[in-house]
Amino acid sequence: MPFYHKLGNIPHKRHIQFKKPNGGFYYEQLFGTIGFDGMSTNAYHEQRPTQVKSIQKQYSIAPKIAKTNNIQSYKLHGFKVQPESDFLESRKVVLTNSDCNIILAAPKSSLTTYFYKNSDADELLFVHKGSGKLRTMFGNLDFKYGDYLIIPRGIIYQIQFDTEDNRLFIVESYSPIYTPKRYRNWFGQLLEHAPYCERDIRRPQELETYNESGEFTIKLKKQNEIIEMIYASHPFDVIGYDGFNYPYAFSIHDFEPITGRIHQPPPVHQTFETNAFVVCSFVPRLYDYHPESIPAPYNHSNIDSDEVLYYVDGDFMSRNDIEPGYISLHPAGIPHGPHPGAMERSIGKKDTQELAVMVDTFKPLQVTEEALKISDEDYFKSWLEH
Repeated sequence: MPFYHKLGNIPHKRHIQFKKPNGGFYYEQLFGTIGFDGMSTNAYHEQRPTQVKSIQKQYSIAPKIAKTNNIQSYKLHGFKVQPESDFLESRKVVLTNSDCNIILAAPKSSLTTYFYKNSDADELLFVHKGSGKLRTMFGNLDFKYGDYLIIPRGIIYQIQFDTEDNRLFIVESYSPIYTPKRYRNWFGQLLEHAPYCERDIRRPQELETYNESGEFTIKLKKQNEIIEMIYASHPFDVIGYDGFNYPYAFSIHDFEPITGRIHQPPPVHQTFETNAFVVCSFVPRLYDYHPESIPAPYNHSNIDSDEVLYYVDGDFMSRNDIEPGYISLHPAGIPHGPHPGAMERSIGKKDTQELAVMVDTFKPLQVTEEALKISDEDYFKSWLEH
């Protein structure tokens, strides 16, 4: 996160002695990215964070690819993914490439019996249904419907749900997730024309510290495998930290839409970026106000990217037969645009209440077996004039 955050107790300088009140020392950990060149945080632990008692199970969770080189547009019925109790087992990769995984999940139970660390990827969790608390080594974040939770790689976390009715749209990114560069000044501050500002970003404010020894199960994801490890100390033993690398939350409802006299291009909806894809938020907004405007988007060709739209709520005016939880995939190499009748229906309309999340990847996405289980195989024919 490109602005500074401090929580708990820290010494007045980095890399100096930090003594406990009753003797002994707190243990400093530099938690950084991209070697020593990316964003980092200095954290202080009650116990050494390096204590591993044993390494136990190791097993593959690599997605099973059904279509490696895909040109077919798909519609996926996301709510057909069946709820499962275990948080990790509930996560179903539906689309993937070497830069990211796009995942649907319907976890019924909280993640409390073990801890999870994704050492491969930053995680973006979009909360479609459910509420609760994300608990991490760097503090806790309450979440609810419409929240994006950004969890940088390597952060150990648990997740607590208020009920069993939860639906998550998840993107795992093998490169860091940032706010869009064009919305930041040289110092990293979000500029006046940005669709959100620092006030909208919720940082951890509640730091739980457990100075406990014992056996603590960590499930660590590395290179598409889960490795189960037993730590000798509680992972949430941080008494304080400061820096730029920490989890945060941002609500899609706090995204301020950018509109214009004629139809604005998709980049105005951009919310996050990586070097391999962008994430956009489509939110309730006024339509274009030129007297001859066409609110529906124009047809355009995906030459360099695959487009994934996750439909959340409201009226999806450019599509026919779309419901919450659906995903549409429009692959690179072919044009796409409004469904028959959608352009005409949009003329004269003043606003939209649609809510959707878009992911545009710069490399083609592969379709998994999990995706085909919930797919509409005839979706690509839905633009035919009948």
